[in-house]
Amino acid sequence: MSVIGIDAISFYVPRIYLSIKELSKNRDLEYEKLRKGLGLEKMSIPDSDEDPSSFAANALIDLFVKNKINPNEIGRIYMGTESALDSSKPSATYATDLVEQYLKKDFGERCLKNCDITDMTFACIGGVDALQNSIDWISNNSGKKAIIVCSDLSKYSLNSTGEYTQGAGAVALLLSENPSILSIENQWGVATKSENDFFKPRRTFEKKELITEIIKTLDLDISESDFEKVFSESKFWSDKNKKIEVHKEEPVFDGQYSNECYIDRMDEAFEHFNSFKKIDFLNQWNHLIFHLPYAFHGRRMIFNNWLSWVKKDDKLKDLIQEIGDENSEDWLKKAYKSNLYKDFIKEKIMPGEIASSQIGNMYTASIFMSLLSMLSHQLQNSNNIVGDKVGFISYGSGSKSKIFNGTIMKGWEEKIQLVNLFDNLSNRKEISFENYEDLHTNKNINPLTNHSVRFSHLKDSPNSEGYRKYKL
Repeated sequence: MSVIGIDAISFYVPRIYLSIKELSKNRDLEYEKLRKGLGLEKMSIPDSDEDPSSFAANALIDLFVKNKINPNEIGRIYMGTESALDSSKPSATYATDLVEQYLKKDFGERCLKNCDITDMTFACIGGVDALQNSIDWISNNSGKKAIIVCSDLSKYSLNSTGEYTQGAGAVALLLSENPSILSIENQWGVATKSENDFFKPRRTFEKKELITEIIKTLDLDISESDFEKVFSESKFWSDKNKKIEVHKEEPVFDGQYSNECYIDRMDEAFEHFNSFKKIDFLNQWNHLIFHLPYAFHGRRMIFNNWLSWVKKDDKLKDLIQEIGDENSEDWLKKAYKSNLYKDFIKEKIMPGEIASSQIGNMYTASIFMSLLSMLSHQLQNSNNIVGDKVGFISYGSGSKSKIFNGTIMKGWEEKIQLVNLFDNLSNRKEISFENYEDLHTNKNINPLTNHSVRFSHLKDSPNSEGYRKYKL
């Protein structure tokens, strides 16, 4: 039976960023605390004419071109995202339309017309859902290939506790039989529970209360009924609905509670994973790849699991020798700061954190950027990792975790050389804090870079208001 997994990988992040040092200076935050405590250095910021569909299009085009993929061989393109542009039309359709335009010169019109395309959404785990679903699809359709693209914009309110974790970008994966990079075992630990740790609701406002507030704030000499008459021609105020619904990209969230949910679902998923086939996580997994809301998040979330694994292993003797037995004062704190745990982080977790420090939270794409970061680090250091086991710990608020693992395949180096991750990240443009706030508040400013795949909103033709028109 053929193995299935990742045969090629590509990415896109905006060509501009804000340094965490600059953010810290303007928000009166301790930069060293964010850098050393959370691993934050830069956050990717979308330019004024970019969005998650253009991120995805850039990542997909890069995947097709660099890997010489024939679009006629692709049976599906599934997009994991929680930054959908529309409540009905999949964001993936915007992205794949751009891909078709780009590939038209070589493969003709509508080269993806027989490709199944859709979005999958479950907060930050939507891309992993698309991955599992597509692996199942390939296993039932031998010879087929699929692409997963994860694309998101992580945007929090100004001055909020989530602001310094923001990021943006996309990662695309080619899935096939006999992959070159990573084979994925069909063993999945899953845990789900409905939670309110993070969500993006439709906020509702009473129209009458808004009118009253405007009249009062502006000290207008006008009644509510007269206000409505004056603005009867306005599309916004003439709407007969008594409530106004507003969608905001910024979430409602509780960071500490979300961490608790992450740990609870992860523990349940580990238990479920082990119910199929037990594994020695401490010794058999050579690399750990996490969903990373910030760079050092994984090392914080996994500590209790690591400690429980150590207690069942001969390494417990080494830990006790270093920090004393469990009856010693502040034993847990000492264990977290121990050389044994630091070595575990350095060997198995740190390589997957490097890119996150330079990008920020990518939501659905963050776990696959962690994989790409680890592989790029190993390539940069000429490490032979063929046959290594990689454990994946994914999480999506709301809430769900999935645990799975795979094996590094012969041929991974050639495919990762095409990506050139770290050079790309080092060649971005730093923007000012003023530019950042203008972009965050959707101020109408000219693009700060000149990259391909741009969009504009159509407003002047029938049935097109709010529709996005892209150009290469």
